Amino acid sequence: MVNPPKPIRVWITPPGPNPWKAVWLFEELGLNYEIKSFRFDDVKKKPFIDINPNGRVPAIEDPNTGLMLWESGAIYQYLIEMYDIEKRLSYESLNERHLCNQWLHFQTSGQGPYFGQAGWFAHLHPERIASATNRYMNEIRRVLGVLETALSKKPTNAQWLVGDKMTFADMAFVPWNFRLSEVMSLPWDEVWKETPHVRAWHERMVKLPSWKRSMEHRARLMDEQGLQWNGVPKGIETFADYESKIATGEDTEAK
Repeated sequence: MVNPPKPIRVWITPPGPNPWKAVWLFEELGLNYEIKSFRFDDVKKKPFIDINPNGRVPAIEDPNTGLMLWESGAIYQYLIEMYDIEKRLSYESLNERHLCNQWLHFQTSGQGPYFGQAGWFAHLHPERIASATNRYMNEIRRVLGVLETALSKKPTNAQWLVGDKMTFADMAFVPWNFRLSEVMSLPWDEVWKETPHVRAWHERMVKLPSWKRSMEHRARLMDEQGLQWNGVPKGIETFADYESKIATGEDTEAK
């Protein structure tokens, strides 16, 4: 592993899963990095909008190469190419390299958007729309089913998406899966009831010290900003109220 001499800056807002996808990779690779945590109120404002015109987290600034990069999947591919020289979380061989990228693309296009929409309609949307909530809850089950099918076909001593070790492809799925009990409003036994291989795979990864450190960072930063589990500051009842206060310039500090 090559450790960058200058720390890579990671811009995040603490609540959502995607920032911790990036932070966890930094932690697992043991890279020199620093977290720039800021409020959701400011994702569409300078200076962040100059780094990511889409106004979404995470984004990184690597002073060692002069690169600013956004989109968590692109950040994964960059960090692996630049800094996983020993191939701890990746492979040198052609097939395995592309299979890892296949699963990463499935995570960014299939898991993240659908799980995010499920959380939005179940917890944050100002109206309750049963058809939308049901659609995205069913998509969660479908995506978990795809993972279950893949893992169930692997040997018992190689319960990973690609090859016989944990790679960045496996890691990419953890932050969104980690939120499923809250998103689905179900105990974990119900979340995993049809996907035992996915459960075992997920539980192996969340026991890693690097994941635990990442979640300790999250808990501290959530507390510093006075945020509820859904990202809304304490003292504000709904996400719609929060967005309204942001739009009108009202105080959104936690009460």
